Amino acid sequence: MAMTAAAVAAGVAGACAPLTSTRRTVAAAAMPATGVTAFAAARRYAELAFGRIAYVERGSGEAALFLHGAPLNGYQWRGAIDRLSPYRRCLAPDFMGLGYSQVSEHQSLAADAQAEMLASLLDSLAIGAVDLVASDSGGAVAQLFLVRYPERVRSLLLTNCDVEPDSPPAKVKPIVEMARAGTLDDMTAQWLTDKALARSTFGAAVFRDPAGFADETIEYYIAPLLSTPLRRAQYNAFHAAFEPNPLAGIEAELKRSTVPLRVVWGAADDIFAQSDAEYLDRVFPNSRGIRRVPGAKLFFPEEFPEVIAEEARRLWKV
Repeated sequence: MAMTAAAVAAGVAGACAPLTSTRRTVAAAAMPATGVTAFAAARRYAELAFGRIAYVERGSGEAALFLHGAPLNGYQWRGAIDRLSPYRRCLAPDFMGLGYSQVSEHQSLAADAQAEMLASLLDSLAIGAVDLVASDSGGAVAQLFLVRYPERVRSLLLTNCDVEPDSPPAKVKPIVEMARAGTLDDMTAQWLTDKALARSTFGAAVFRDPAGFADETIEYYIAPLLSTPLRRAQYNAFHAAFEPNPLAGIEAELKRSTVPLRVVWGAADDIFAQSDAEYLDRVFPNSRGIRRVPGAKLFFPEEFPEVIAEEARRLWKV
């Protein structure tokens, strides 16, 4: 969600200790991540009452569910899955209205409906509980999933994302307005025809090194959103659903959760406030603290998947 807003703002039309910690600057991962071709070839579809839900699965054993931000899709987590699939059955679905999932024009795309869809997806795959890993608007869905299905969440790892007092954040509100006006899709379409523009605006807002935002990655994220008039309308509808606040009233339920939480926060993100990480650490009774990643922006999990893998393995004790 927030990366689109940041693009507009830019000018387009730790250990498990329960204390906040700051780590050294993270070097780029040495392990090459799965590319678009291989990731697309691994895509599967689950036929659910919600629609045809796209997902990628790798690994075996206990399951981990990776929830992407907007306007991304499960490909955001490719590097983390490369590193974590030896330890978990890793699932990266595409939310309804984003990525390669296909749903009807009447399907709600709001965060609570996304949480219900995830439960249905897990049922279809005979999966009970999962370790949740989530980013951006996926973090909002993760929190809703937790309070609705607490028995299905073993652990929760959140990167920069919505929290009840900051959802949607101020920089996203212009995006909601564009979505409601039906113009967000046209603005986003510029990124397909001008990849340099995508990197200099959207990329610069959400990545430490926007030069690494490859043409094929831009295509894989953006092309399906604009592929048909229905998909364009759903792209707008997905973002329009950010208001009213989907997390309103959730804090009391989060305070009752016993699920272990680890917060891993990009310290250079100016979309979600640094205080949002502290809010999560304070609200969750079983928080394992905050790791701040110096120089990292909103979608740092894509640039620094080794950080996600390190923190997930520590949280999962594997």
